[in-house]
Amino acid sequence: MHDAYSVNIDKLLPFVEKPSRYIGGEANAAQKDWNSCDVTVALAFPDVYEVGMSHLGLKILYALLQEEKGIAVERCFAPWPDMERLLKERRIPLASLESQRPLADFDIVGLSLQYELSFTNVLAMIDLGRIPLLAEKRSQGDPLVIAGGPCAFNPEPLSDFIDAFVIGEGEEPLVKLVGKTAEAKKGKATRKELLTDLAEIPGVYVPSVHEAGARIMKSAVADLNEWRLPRRPIIPLPLAVHDRITLEICRGCTSGCRFCQAGMIWRPVRERSPSVLREMAAAMLASTGYDELSLLALSAGDYTLIESLMTSLMDSYSSQRVALALPSLRVETLTARLIAEIKRVRKTSFTLAPEAGTQRLRNVINKGNSQEDLMATAESVFTAGWRSIKLYFMIGLPTEQEEDLAGIIDLAYKVLKIGGFRRQVTVSLSTFVPKPHTPFQWEGQAGLADIRERQDFFKRNLKHRNINLKWHDGRMSFLEGLISRGDRSIGKLLQEAFGRGCRFDGWSEQLDFAAWQASLAAADIDVDRCLGKRPLDDPLPWDYIDTGVAKDFLKEECRRALTEEKTNDCRYDVCTGCGVCRDGRGPVMASESEGTKEIVSGSLDFSPRPKSLRLRLTFSKEDRMRFLSHLESSAALTRAMARSGLRFIFSEGFHPHPKISFPYALPVGIESREEYLDITVESFEDPLETAIKGINEGLPRGLAITGGRILPEGAPSLAETIRSFRYRFILGPLPEASALLLEQRIAAFIAASEWPVRRERKGRETLKDLRPSVEALSFEPAEGIIHASLVFAPSGGVRPMEILTEIAGLDEKAAKEVLIVKDATICPPRE
Repeated sequence: MHDAYSVNIDKLLPFVEKPSRYIGGEANAAQKDWNSCDVTVALAFPDVYEVGMSHLGLKILYALLQEEKGIAVERCFAPWPDMERLLKERRIPLASLESQRPLADFDIVGLSLQYELSFTNVLAMIDLGRIPLLAEKRSQGDPLVIAGGPCAFNPEPLSDFIDAFVIGEGEEPLVKLVGKTAEAKKGKATRKELLTDLAEIPGVYVPSVHEAGARIMKSAVADLNEWRLPRRPIIPLPLAVHDRITLEICRGCTSGCRFCQAGMIWRPVRERSPSVLREMAAAMLASTGYDELSLLALSAGDYTLIESLMTSLMDSYSSQRVALALPSLRVETLTARLIAEIKRVRKTSFTLAPEAGTQRLRNVINKGNSQEDLMATAESVFTAGWRSIKLYFMIGLPTEQEEDLAGIIDLAYKVLKIGGFRRQVTVSLSTFVPKPHTPFQWEGQAGLADIRERQDFFKRNLKHRNINLKWHDGRMSFLEGLISRGDRSIGKLLQEAFGRGCRFDGWSEQLDFAAWQASLAAADIDVDRCLGKRPLDDPLPWDYIDTGVAKDFLKEECRRALTEEKTNDCRYDVCTGCGVCRDGRGPVMASESEGTKEIVSGSLDFSPRPKSLRLRLTFSKEDRMRFLSHLESSAALTRAMARSGLRFIFSEGFHPHPKISFPYALPVGIESREEYLDITVESFEDPLETAIKGINEGLPRGLAITGGRILPEGAPSLAETIRSFRYRFILGPLPEASALLLEQRIAAFIAASEWPVRRERKGRETLKDLRPSVEALSFEPAEGIIHASLVFAPSGGVRPMEILTEIAGLDEKAAKEVLIVKDATICPPRE
């Protein structure tokens, strides 16, 4: 490990699109003292913060390592291109969120491989972290670079860059790997000795150690009930893509969809018991303040006790307006009772995945639902009050014909007809990409021209104002296919693309396909060979990885697909002979004895209404928290209030929400000593000061409730109460000539009767007179501080940044470097 030091990126934050991604400091995040730890680990996610913080695996491993003594674990996410550019310009290394230590300072950097189009980000993070890109170039002082996740089941494309891969579920091998690293560090073992030792851990593949012919068996947790993490998940400050509690109810799936990699590699099915799930749900809700609980599984409807579990959870939390979501459901498992439970608080979105448009093609891919199942489910959903349904389909599937495409259109119209003309149906089309360790791993992938032709078919034939058509970029699927079944030569392609600036290739606005095409030519990649159909008896680059599912089973499933034969789910039928149930491993199902009592549920009656209090609270937003957006800071405050035990009074309607009011949005980057909010809560016995203390315990450092009072009935709103704000603009000492010029500009403004400026909004230019909105303006030359009193107007007044650009005459870059502080919010004496 290198000599540790912290980097400071605060001066970069005003110049990036979303600075809150890089500030850290979230509630439930912990930072250990490096000097008291034996080993340091950076969990690096190769996508932006809000994507990475949605990923349950990252939360589990973070919580797991945090509980281990002597281990300091921190997080790092891929910087967006604007931040990467600034890091390079200022020669600042990529660092962790918690301590701002460069990645090169850690003993272990663990990368999450969730998606092939994040692989150029993997290389970028290694490089920005000041770690040699190629594993063979790393020396004794460099971190151990490890990787895991579903894409690690074919390690070949990244084998030149990764020291060790964790194959399968990471809980057990990661703890062993970190422990061995600590031992090697203490015993001053060489890097080669450490890697040799790591190769002995079950589920760990070390490219530089394992020889040809070695078989790496995946790691799998035998009993999920023994692993109950996370219990106190980090509460993201930038709102995560999936901004809710994720409760993993089971792992594995034996439905046997032949295109689905997850359904093959994560077998066998292991369910958590309802009692453990209720305990985990209670702990996570209490420690976060979230108002939505998502039950995670590859197919949540297949959980043995799903109906009684949902009833139990909703009976416990619906009075707190905690909503329940089932993000992954097979059409045929969605029952009327499940729909009734989901709608008890608010209607979360409904997504159904028929995958194919005809029964013939559904048989080919072994999808268990029928058209009748879909129609019955759609009718139940619409009848229950939902106004929209999303339907997911795949195009480019093996044996697909035009009638299968037409079948998708037919199904969309039939679902819409069931809902009626006021309903909405979204048809989402993704492109089939054959994946390793699936029955379709030998099948060919449709080329770009074929995908465009299929997409054009839908653009021509699916036109209705109540049907929304979406499709995945075929170029992304093309690249995903090249990488997912690639051999080690794909590593050269990745390095070429990385060198040409390819980043965030799964983001349509960032994909540079021309750079990828140039990289393909430079790496001499045979596209037809990579995407083409492969003989069943040919060796595959990933054959040495053992998922537990026998290759002969996959071959037989491939043959059955071509003859349109279905294979039943072994949970409900005889064993299919996949081979995963061996060496003491097998399914673990929730016990019927743990089921909860049968309850016929409907919409809860929340009357009689509790007595309510209207609170007016003041809060400060300082230091790095000034880079939170209005939405992000209000979400953090709301969750901290819920976590403190305050019970909100909710609005009525389709999506109830707490009655909380912020009179204005503080611009990003401005510190404030005094902000206001009004909130209506159920009455409580404790002093208000006790409630405020509880709220502050759940807030990140820099965001704090500073005071409050209970409002009398009929008190005016904040918008009617606030008169003005006092600001300081801290430029720092200026050269004499610059200070004199600034004084003259301020004097000219004060003397002026009007001060029109041009503003542009949504492509339209307007004139705004700033003069009436500025009560007072002065300059303190000794300290280089502008003082301003700005009038509050709900319809909009002067923007603080305009004081610098339109009055002081600073250019935009110089203005962004100025620290702006709101010192006070002025209200009339009666308030």
